Amino acid sequence: MPKTYTLSLPSSILFGAGAVEIIPEKAKEFGKNKVLIITDKGVIGAGLLERVLTPLERAGVRAHIFDQIEPNPRDHTVLEAFEFAKKKECDLIIGLGGGSPIDSAKAVGILMTNPGPLQDYLRGTAVKNPLPPLIAIPTTSGTGSEVTQFSVVTDTERSFKAGIGSPFLIPRVGIVDPSLMESMPPPLAAATGMDALTHAIESFVSTNSQPFSDALGLHAIRLIGEYLRPSVANGANQEARSQMAMASTLAGVAFSNAGVGLVHAMAHPLGGRYDVPHGVANAILLPLVMNFNLIARLEKFGQVAQALGEKVEGLSAVDAGKKAVEAVRQLSADVGIPGRLSEAGVKAEGIGQLAADTMNMKRALGFNPRVVKVEEVERLFREAF
Repeated sequence: MPKTYTLSLPSSILFGAGAVEIIPEKAKEFGKNKVLIITDKGVIGAGLLERVLTPLERAGVRAHIFDQIEPNPRDHTVLEAFEFAKKKECDLIIGLGGGSPIDSAKAVGILMTNPGPLQDYLRGTAVKNPLPPLIAIPTTSGTGSEVTQFSVVTDTERSFKAGIGSPFLIPRVGIVDPSLMESMPPPLAAATGMDALTHAIESFVSTNSQPFSDALGLHAIRLIGEYLRPSVANGANQEARSQMAMASTLAGVAFSNAGVGLVHAMAHPLGGRYDVPHGVANAILLPLVMNFNLIARLEKFGQVAQALGEKVEGLSAVDAGKKAVEAVRQLSADVGIPGRLSEAGVKAEGIGQLAADTMNMKRALGFNPRVVKVEEVERLFREAF
């Protein structure tokens, strides 16, 4: 019998320059008037908060601002945001920023409608109740959190970046406005763009991949291969920034449905232990893990190479797959990503712990196309170092 496929999507995605102006309309559709905006200082410094507040204020919708979210957000910061939301009696959440504010908004939403401490959900307890209405507005083109069923928060007691997964975490509305992304500095555009590429490639070669996610992931790879370099080179290149925003959202839907693999399993401990930016960790690890996984998905890696613009006609499956690895390595170098973990503050003596943490990322490892042992993870970390 033919296999059955499922595709989960958010309630709606609004895409386009100026889409942020529709926020009041969406808030009123939910019948809510006490809005919590969860964001960070970088978003405020770039003047992007005003782009959201102004239309809300014009429509008479009052918003309360929590702006203390840090990169690789901590559990105690999420709890502070939750207490703030309770004090202000908020009934609608807007996550504004990169993956950290949006993931934090999801975690706050969990606590608003579900019992128990946050650590329970970071350690495997299922989310049982729907969240309050959540609108996600990304200001970077990489995480795809505006369309995914995941939230990643650092469990500080364990120094471990833990993922919570539930269809309840998919935002009710994702507003993807590329004009909010024009102010991204080049290093941020590079790191988040490589994060999106990692999502697209890992979902494409995942053991849980399927035709819907493959189509989305492969097109995201094409867009990133064509537009990441010009997007990093010039933030005023509206076409490049817009296409990278589209690629990020496509890749987000792809990996929310198909999952990610060993790159993410290794990258999360780097964030939890050494606070390495997620996109940078992914970019450094991606070509090494692709090379490791190559023998498990030769045909698909050949398709990745083609999507990145490589000529593979007449090549063996192995050589075509290696073209994909080299194309990713070159792209990462061209946009200025550090080449080694040692340049990102990682200590060699911590590699054993990083490998052990990786082996605890059961979900991601289960979707990786090649079975991996702890000693192989250690070897990959040492290569990356």
